[in-house]
Amino acid sequence: MPRLYVATNGLSVWTSNDLGQTLIRTGTGRGMYSGSQVWALAPRAPATGELLAGTNSGIYCLDRTGTRWTHLPSPMDDQQLVTAIAVSPHNPDVILAGTQPSALYRSDDGGKTWRNLNLPMKPYTNVGFEGAVTAETSQVKHWTRVTQILFDPKDRNLAWAGVEIDSLWRSTDGGERWERVTQGLENDDIHGLAVTHHGGRKLFATTYGGLHTSSDGGASFTLQKVDSPWVYMRSIVERPDGTGVIFMTNGDGPPGSHGRLYRSRDNGAHWEDTRLPGEVESSCYFLAVNATDPNLIFAAATLGQLYRSTDGGETWTGIKRRLSEIRALAWLPD
Repeated sequence: MPRLYVATNGLSVWTSNDLGQTLIRTGTGRGMYSGSQVWALAPRAPATGELLAGTNSGIYCLDRTGTRWTHLPSPMDDQQLVTAIAVSPHNPDVILAGTQPSALYRSDDGGKTWRNLNLPMKPYTNVGFEGAVTAETSQVKHWTRVTQILFDPKDRNLAWAGVEIDSLWRSTDGGERWERVTQGLENDDIHGLAVTHHGGRKLFATTYGGLHTSSDGGASFTLQKVDSPWVYMRSIVERPDGTGVIFMTNGDGPPGSHGRLYRSRDNGAHWEDTRLPGEVESSCYFLAVNATDPNLIFAAATLGQLYRSTDGGETWTGIKRRLSEIRALAWLPD
């Protein structure tokens, strides 16, 4: 059976060896504090069978047996929340990590050493979130954070990072130098990223204000209308069989009271509601796919509901167990 991992905000990582039917919290004795805030999960190179986690106390690596977490020392330790991690598909020694307050760090030796790329990302903002800005609230620091980092699997020079709330950042040299992108983005609150290659590169960016797409590698974007009562979009991922089937999560806000999961069968040109079973009681947030079995897909709503598909996203089953606030999903082959 594949192993499912569910990251939570304050209850560490939960695991399942039976497709989500049974979920067990990682105990402190396994190397990570059981009360950790875990914001990001990223598999290492497939051959290692290891999993990286970004937490409120730094970066951890889970061994291939799924039994022991090891802390990877870095400048981020106990200083910033590690909210995004990505391993280069071109070189598994290259790892990028994003934080709250927003910053990007890079390792070129598989996580042994790290350096701050010192990008001019805004550490905080007092606009762009719910509520009017008043003399009192103008001094409130709404910390920005890196939400996702994405390498282009077809071009080792291209990489992107989304920031909540500081727009999209793009690299054209494999993640060394970065520039802030705003053209065509109607919202600086970037949530999720995906790139597809079907006759040409297409980049997707989900935001607080809807779905945006780019055909020029992320230099500019166009807002795309989706038939939903809500414009709040979160995660987006192509099914890893490369057939142009894409899934995107949606809801009525953070954390929200209602959610939907959308599917496109034509590389994002059109979208349809997958109609998750029962009532989705918060915004649908996270997705987990794996090339080992493209038919097995997991989805999560932010306040603990989990869903599973074993037929490539055609039908979905609600998983009985509910958790606390979910921040990331991943599954690995056994």
